[in-house]
Amino acid sequence: MIVLGLTGSIGMGKSTTAKLFAEEGAAVHDADATVHRLYSGAAAPLVEAAFPGTTRDGTVDRKELGRRVIGDPESLARLESIVHPLVREAERRFLDEARASGAKIAVLDIPLLFETGRDAEVDAVAVVSAGAQEQRRRVLERPGMTEETFEKILARQTPDAEKRARADLVIDTSRGIEAAREQVRGAIARFAGI
Repeated sequence: MIVLGLTGSIGMGKSTTAKLFAEEGAAVHDADATVHRLYSGAAAPLVEAAFPGTTRDGTVDRKELGRRVIGDPESLARLESIVHPLVREAERRFLDEARASGAKIAVLDIPLLFETGRDAEVDAVAVVSAGAQEQRRRVLERPGMTEETFEKILARQTPDAEKRARADLVIDTSRGIEAAREQVRGAIARFAGI
């Protein structure tokens, strides 16, 4: 089984591309979705202990937690030390299940793949990308997103040009969904031989 790391900066279309991989038959693990589940389960009491007042009714209040950690490297590192091991355990279970089911390709959708050194743990890396103007437009259309928050998020992500240079494959989402789907099909054929 080939393990493909899927990454891309905010607003590049990574989540949509991950869905395309799933629609084309790849086993896909979404790190963000796992974090959402953990924030309503195992991670919630740990996050509350580290950041008092960030949970409501046993669920992490993502806005409040974000307010506390964005722009604060020490707090962000503390949060990551809580969440990352739980996400990695979920990924291990996912990969075991994918292997057992006979999957030819498993996609790990990891937003901070390069930033956390996880690129060394996968067989190949696909980077989802679009032009800087398209990225900005997409991100600033999100509810509650501001220029300041966007810049803070970008500051902690590996620049798109560097991601593209380090990738085994770049999926360009600027040309629309069907063009992206064709690139996904090509990636599956290339890496999984199907």
